[in-house]
Amino acid sequence: MIWRKPKPLLSCEVLHRLPGRARIGCRALRYLGSHGQEIRRRLEDLVPVHAARLSARTENVLVHYNPRQATLDDIVEQVESILGAYALVAYKAERTVQDAPTVNERRLQEEPISEMLARIGVTTGTLAYSQLGKRAMQPPTTLLDSFLSMPALTAMSLAWPIFRSGTNSLVTRGRPNADTLSATAILASILAGRGWSALTIIWLADIAELLTAYTMGRTRRAIREMLSVGEDVVWRLADDDTEQRVGLDELAVGDRIMVHTGEKISVDGQVESGEAAVDQASITGEFMPLRKVAGDEVFAGTVVKSGRIVVRAQRVGDQTAVARIVHLVEEATHRKASVQNIADRTSAQLIPVNFMLAGMVYLVTGSAGRALNMLIIDYSCGVRLSTATALSASICTAARNGILIKGSNYLELLSEADTLIFDKTGTMTEGRPQVSSVTPADERVSGRELLQLAAAAEESSTHPLAVAVVEKVRRSGLPVPLHSNTQVHTARGVEADVAGRRVRVGSRRFMLEQGVDLAPVAEPVHRLARTGESIVYVADDQGLLGVLGVQDTLRENMKKAINRLRYTGMDDIILLTGDVEQHAEIVATRMAMDRFEAEVMPDDKTETVLKLQSRGTRVVMVGDGINDAPALAYADVGIAMGGTRTDIAMEAADITVTGDDPLMIPAVVHLANKTMNVIRQNFMTAIGVNSVGIVLAAIGVLPVFWGAVLHNSCTVAVVLNSSRLLLHDVEERHR
Repeated sequence: MIWRKPKPLLSCEVLHRLPGRARIGCRALRYLGSHGQEIRRRLEDLVPVHAARLSARTENVLVHYNPRQATLDDIVEQVESILGAYALVAYKAERTVQDAPTVNERRLQEEPISEMLARIGVTTGTLAYSQLGKRAMQPPTTLLDSFLSMPALTAMSLAWPIFRSGTNSLVTRGRPNADTLSATAILASILAGRGWSALTIIWLADIAELLTAYTMGRTRRAIREMLSVGEDVVWRLADDDTEQRVGLDELAVGDRIMVHTGEKISVDGQVESGEAAVDQASITGEFMPLRKVAGDEVFAGTVVKSGRIVVRAQRVGDQTAVARIVHLVEEATHRKASVQNIADRTSAQLIPVNFMLAGMVYLVTGSAGRALNMLIIDYSCGVRLSTATALSASICTAARNGILIKGSNYLELLSEADTLIFDKTGTMTEGRPQVSSVTPADERVSGRELLQLAAAAEESSTHPLAVAVVEKVRRSGLPVPLHSNTQVHTARGVEADVAGRRVRVGSRRFMLEQGVDLAPVAEPVHRLARTGESIVYVADDQGLLGVLGVQDTLRENMKKAINRLRYTGMDDIILLTGDVEQHAEIVATRMAMDRFEAEVMPDDKTETVLKLQSRGTRVVMVGDGINDAPALAYADVGIAMGGTRTDIAMEAADITVTGDDPLMIPAVVHLANKTMNVIRQNFMTAIGVNSVGIVLAAIGVLPVFWGAVLHNSCTVAVVLNSSRLLLHDVEERHR
């Protein structure tokens, strides 16, 4: 089967043109009917446009314009730009339409696996008893005997969910589903006196559905384990500070809980007292435990590695970040990939064909057995179940390896993607600037003293460069000198009294404003700038003391990850960053990226994503999920990764890599590609084998029993092929 890539949602094309008049088509207009008047007014506000008329039904807009003021290309560009403002509305509406079921199918998740196993056990026992007693092969003498044999009675009782689903689909939607076909085949088999054949149909179908349900169950379990709070009971503090052991469901907002070493925090809240080292890797991706003291925020699902803290609950139960994420993922199980929708639509369209074939074969041959085979051998089960199993198995495998995929549709989009956008700070780099060089300006101060003086002035600042300087001093085991009269100059620098002199630390602009001569360090500053280091100047009352080079180091394995991404089919790899152009160019050059854009705001990143999508490309955005959240939301696939990631990122992104290893990005792309290859294999196998079976059955070569065996065995085989993805080794692939 060939999947044709639809035109980009925001892509506009000229359908008809006359001088001063053009009809422009855009698929997004289908979903923007409620915004039609607003879009029309915005178009008519354009200087060259006289009038505009929009039709959501025909997906086009008719524009009358002055050809002397604008060309047709200009008008098309303006239409695309205006529609781009409604991109998110259109994308959401399209996904809602895509997610709508083609036919009413039974949801396998609703039936416990234990019940499925019990059904298979009953079916197996009945078949074995019938065969051993030679009762299954005895033809019934009357119609009533057909329904009273043990295989027939067992088949009728076990097929009740199938009969109910098949009937509901006909009544509520006016069209048959796979269960309608199965129910008809089962009933026809019993009427023909082949109760054992009906039982065989149920038995093999149950095995295929069990494999699918098992895969879906493992997926949900893997996600819950990945994000689980992990505690059923907690220590709640009463007003008199006595500890009470209560169930997690008894907690309320405002309660205080005590968390000890080794326990998971069960609520989102604020530390009220105590001190602890908390491992937040499951939520924020920080690979090192963080020190938490009074006033700090903590999240459910994080672990207290050492210490003890009292937490005031701000969100409990389903309100916590973890619970919201789990809920989003469970909702996403119903968000189907378009290939799964194609599978459902194809099977739905082929079901009536089976009924027509049965009627035609019976009219031509007069054989009820051959006609019955047309109902038993169908394409829908294998195509539908194997596709759902493959996508669910891949999500499960990803979750086991710390990759959270919020819907099967993102696997398909990821396999089609050809453009990858990276944020720099916190994604390409560690997001933790470090002092990489210390250069004294003269002999008045040593490198050690230069660092200490800078740290003393910067100690009270929360600026990332200030934090880097202070951490460098503390890691070196040096004391931070006492300081006083600290004065902060916003966006320029800071000054303070240290050891009897006024120390100033800051940017080049700040130093020039203070009248400091920077000539002594012109050459080393030029050298540091070439390597991409940020320059921090340090001076006192007598002049310049020296400079510090601060650099946000590139994330380990990032270059290797980009190389592997190119191998998976990423043709265009772009760096978007709010950092200065010089730093962006250095990173883009080192990583051999195709191009870069520097000093861009979050809105600019979003605009870049939409422009690329309007050209028909599938865009993947990788960011830390805070300032990148809009771009993550608009991209075809948003991937949140990095040490600065928060629960906001996990909700904004479509895929979250909970660790900090960049190699997991090409690993999940490879998994997506493998998943789609398995689905294509299953399509060809199911359609090929069942087509051969239908032909053989129609000419009388294949009996009813073996027709049932062939069809259902093929279904089991393709589902097993999909289940192989549960064994896919992401770790091995990304080494």
